Amino acid sequence: MIRNIAGSVLALVGATAAVWSPFRAWYDGRHGRDYAIDELFTGITDAKAEVLGSMLAPFLFAALLTLLGVLLRSRLLVALAGLVVLGFTVLWMVRVGQAEGSLTVGGDGAGLGDGVANALGGGILLLLGALVMSGRSRRERRVDHGPRPTHPTLDGPPPVQHPDAQQQPHQDPQQEPQRQTPAPYAETQTYDVPAWDPDRNGEDPPPRN
Repeated sequence: MIRNIAGSVLALVGATAAVWSPFRAWYDGRHGRDYAIDELFTGITDAKAEVLGSMLAPFLFAALLTLLGVLLRSRLLVALAGLVVLGFTVLWMVRVGQAEGSLTVGGDGAGLGDGVANALGGGILLLLGALVMSGRSRRERRVDHGPRPTHPTLDGPPPVQHPDAQQQPHQDPQQEPQRQTPAPYAETQTYDVPAWDPDRNGEDPPPRN
């Protein structure tokens, strides 16, 4: 979180410096907004360019990338903005060096001005901001593996019930069990008991069923 804030501050300061640089002197007192973008590919001339078609246009694009990168916490967008600023500034320096023969730095307003320094410093701050930012944190995707098994108790692991089995109603252990009504007595059956004859050779009477 702190790294994102620090990197965002550096990126915003760098983007501000880059956008402000075309309004400063770039070479021999000539402002950066006076150089047309197409002159970077065809050659530097003394013609004055329009504002939207000058060196301000790529720096505005870099500032837009910076804002998106800060909002989305994207290090790639911020680094891309820094490369855009540095790339156009270096390309301008190459073209001016070819037109003038050489680049000079003078203290009386001749040669390279503070606008170029602002552009180079803004691009470097953008790259530093991208390095300092931690970016978006990757959220771990939770995988659902079903219900977690309950921890076994002292009585052993819980019984595994089949999903098709009917659930038995919960019975309070403090509640007295219901008494079952005994089945009705079976109907009395009659048996034929033979009569005992005492004169039958002294035999014991037959056992009763």
